Amino acid sequence: MKAACLLLALATLPVPAQVPDFDGVWLTQHISDIAPKSGVPFLPWAKARFEENSGKQAETDARCLPPGVPRIMLQARPLEIVQTPGRILFLYEGGGHVWRQVWIDGRAHPKDPNPDWLGHSTGRWDGNTLAVDTVGFNDKTWLDDAGHPHTEQLHVIEKLTKTGPAAMKYEVVIDDPGAYSRSWSTVGRLVFQPRGRLAEDICLDK
Repeated sequence: MKAACLLLALATLPVPAQVPDFDGVWLTQHISDIAPKSGVPFLPWAKARFEENSGKQAETDARCLPPGVPRIMLQARPLEIVQTPGRILFLYEGGGHVWRQVWIDGRAHPKDPNPDWLGHSTGRWDGNTLAVDTVGFNDKTWLDDAGHPHTEQLHVIEKLTKTGPAAMKYEVVIDDPGAYSRSWSTVGRLVFQPRGRLAEDICLDK
């Protein structure tokens, strides 16, 4: 009960004035394939799995399961950012209305995180950039709609930087030694929706 009250108190505190204001609804740029121009540094099994996954996006969507990270950030669906001093919430219209908590209170990742759909995220402010570090994933999701797989060793680093009053740059680095021989990255963008709201989205598992 005390922990729940503390979280509620944190959620109602004002955000310090020295950090950028990310609050509100944002529309993300849809990127179906995050492969860099130089190619993806697959390990052999991961390349075979990617080829197996190809063209099966509709099947994964029909299962009503969380899309995973960074895939959920790269879909053409709005998301809402709720900003507080101790944590930042990402609320998603797509993906079954799931949410992410990014802890910015200085805590570390758990030493042995329980594998989860969206992982365990910590963040920090680096000037005008929010840097998000996420580990603790299960291996049941894809990195993008194209079907790039990953393992439970996945480590995702995201950087969100406002490039204008209504624009945000989204950079993501994929590091997964279980599936790829080196880390690789992609860049997307988000556009602010002044009158935006998240619509009700009911996913029925078929």
